[in-house]
This record gives sequence, C-alpha cells and structure tokens, in this order.
Amino acid sequence: MSARDNIFARIRRGLGLPGTPEPEEREEALQVLRDKPRGPHPSQVWQDPIERFIERCEQLSTTTDQVSDKSAIPQAVANYLTEHQLPHDMVIWPELEYLSWQSAGLNIRTGSAKEGDLVGVTGAYCAIAETATLMMPSGSHTPSTVSLLPETHIALLDKRRVVNYMEDAWTLYFSEHKTLPRAVNFISGPSRTADIEQTIIIGAHGPYRVHVIIY
Repeated sequence: MSARDNIFARIRRGLGLPGTPEPEEREEALQVLRDKPRGPHPSQVWQDPIERFIERCEQLSTTTDQVSDKSAIPQAVANYLTEHQLPHDMVIWPELEYLSWQSAGLNIRTGSAKEGDLVGVTGAYCAIAETATLMMPSGSHTPSTVSLLPETHIALLDKRRVVNYMEDAWTLYFSEHKTLPRAVNFISGPSRTADIEQTIIIGAHGPYRVHVIIY
C-alpha cells in the first residue's frame, strides 16, 4: 500500500467506512458533483465566445492565431517560431504526432518535456471565454509537462470547444468522462508573479510565452 493509499484508508476508518471505496460509492460521489447546482456568475456581456476569448487573451499577453483547419497548423506553428526567432525543435503531445510537422520544417519529439526543451506544443480540452483560460486534463497522451516546462507553450484549440464559463467547462468534461484525471491544469496566459517588491516577472514559474492557434 502506498503512503497515499494508507492516508486515505486511515481517514476512511476514522469515518467508520471500509478501507477501499466500492465502485458504487465512487459513482455516487461523482453524481453528487454532476448534480451540484450551478453557482452565480456575472451576466454575459458578449455574443461570440471566440471573440471574447481572443479579446481576453490580448489582455493576458497571450497571442492568438486562427487557421482554416488542422492541416494548416504545422505551417502556422513554423511561422510563429520564425517570427520570434525560436528554434524549430519541439516537444509535442503524443496525440498530435499525426500532423505533418516535417513538411513545415519542424523537428518533433513526443512525450513529456525535459530540461532544455524550449518549445512545447499541446492541444487543449476546451477554453473558457470569460477568462481566456485553457483547460488541460493530464494523461499518458497529454502530459502536463509539455505546457509547463518549456519557455514557449503553443496550444492548439478547436473553435467548437470554446465555452463561456468555468462551469460550462466542467459540464462538458463530465458529459464525456465518468472519472477525473490525475490532474487538471487551468492556464491563463504566461506565467507571472509579483512576489518580489510587487514587480511583475514573466516566466518565473512557467512559460514566458503562450500562443493559441484556433482551428
């Protein structure tokens, strides 16, 4: 038994429950989350969620580009890297390997990011228009390190998966999945902090740049 399992087992014993939750108990807990009433949120003041997303991205120093379809993505990535004088070597999510990266002069490696990787390319489960936030569940084909370790993060976003609010993102997720992943990261612009003398530092705990290509 791992330390994590041991801790949870002790908590359950303290509550008078068996050491390991049954599948029915897990499903009951998930159903409670699904049935939870939606909380209050500000009145929606935008008509087009994609326009709102792009507008908020600009405010957060996230750059955006729009292409006609997936086939145009590799060249759009190459153009961005050339414009910013960045290397054409990238680590990408394994699920994106099918795109024609080599035809755009890009060198790819799939898997988790490592020290020295300067450019990471990911997909995005969905995006939240209200805050220009990318929802990024982790998984074997969607390793979190690719969006967190490289100095430049390029995210590929399906325009059909831009929702208005955080609540809509979770509703979408639970409509397509029965269980939660190990982690869900929410990314709103480049990493920044003002811990030292109230001075904003970009890239302190993550990417200096976030670029979203909408297809």
